[in-house]
Amino acid sequence: MKILDFPSTTRTRVLAEKYGYDEFIVRRWFKFFGEDTIKIMETFEEGLPKYIRVNTIKIPEKELIKRLEVRGFRVDPTDIPYCYMVSNEPYSIGATPEYLMGYYYIMDKSSCVPPLVLAPKPGDLVVDLAASPGGKTTFLSMLMQNKGTVLAVEPQKERLQPLIDNVHRMGAMNVAVLNMDGRSIGKIREKVVGGVDKVLLDAPCTGEGIIHKDPSRKTDRDAKDLSFCSYLQKELILAAYDILKDGGELVYSTCSMAPEENEIVVDFLLEMRENVEVVEVEYGVEGLTIPELDLKWPEEIKKTRRLFPHIHRCSGFFIARIRKV
Repeated sequence: MKILDFPSTTRTRVLAEKYGYDEFIVRRWFKFFGEDTIKIMETFEEGLPKYIRVNTIKIPEKELIKRLEVRGFRVDPTDIPYCYMVSNEPYSIGATPEYLMGYYYIMDKSSCVPPLVLAPKPGDLVVDLAASPGGKTTFLSMLMQNKGTVLAVEPQKERLQPLIDNVHRMGAMNVAVLNMDGRSIGKIREKVVGGVDKVLLDAPCTGEGIIHKDPSRKTDRDAKDLSFCSYLQKELILAAYDILKDGGELVYSTCSMAPEENEIVVDFLLEMRENVEVVEVEYGVEGLTIPELDLKWPEEIKKTRRLFPHIHRCSGFFIARIRKV
């Protein structure tokens, strides 16, 4: 896998030193995002709001908001359904009885988007690959009104218990947890006649988009990490697509800023499989199609979407909606 890199300049060296980044990241961001790179870095330094996602399985939205207001919290609606920004937090939003009872989940606004884009219906068979800790899994269950089935796939044993705990806390009764490598998900194809209705693949990634949460990612991700993640993501997206029924849909997402983990992975799927349609997403801004990416399907890639911290006030994120036609 070719990882893009670009020449160093005095400006990239100065900015990398000022904000504590490996210059490898800064050089690339300037090529991909231009002057917005500085805005992205400044926003990460300033920090981003905290968000919660209401769990309507257990409580109506208005009732939850009233209960939080009584406790001194203020939560404001966002442009994302069920997602509220915490604008006043007298104590930890994760220390309320309502949180412990599963009335809401603490998750970034960006993470609320993939389940909404996938839009599962009650009665669907849905697969959530790399599911732990369960924010998106339980959101899928909520959108399905606890009807149908969500197969929550998690390969790492040490991440199973947090997933199971959150499934129980949120009252997601239609979720089955599978401890398996998502690349082996094709095994269920033999058990499901015609394939599954929907797949959510929030892929493991380098996490450049969550530097505001984990500043170590400024320096501890390099070309080798990008190459490893991109290879894994390509294997996962093929496995995810192959278990879909005709007319089924896949949402691919990451919290990475790197096109090698995003647009290039979707372009790879378009090259490797027939009958792939990229569907417009209503949130975010158009995916990257700069010539340096050497995309084979740029017009399709334009339908993918990115969320940026300085524009959308959330983690850096990528979303692609894909249909098997």
